[in-house]
Amino acid sequence: MAKKSDYFGLGYIVSVILAIIPITSWICGIITRFSEGKIVAGIIRIFFGFNIIWICDLVLMIISKHILRLLPV
Repeated sequence: MAKKSDYFGLGYIVSVILAIIPITSWICGIITRFSEGKIVAGIIRIFFGFNIIWICDLVLMIISKHILRLLPV
């Protein structure tokens, strides 16, 4: 069975494909952070998710199968 990844518990390949596309990465990152109850992290992703956070999410998704956790609290 495929190992679960960070975007909504989807498989690793599907999550990487979603992370490659900037718009879907931005939207999935926002929804993921809000669903975890991290309101501030979700708001930060709304304003800064299209730049360096997208690249970090892409690299971390490929390497560690998780998106960037800017605010771990």
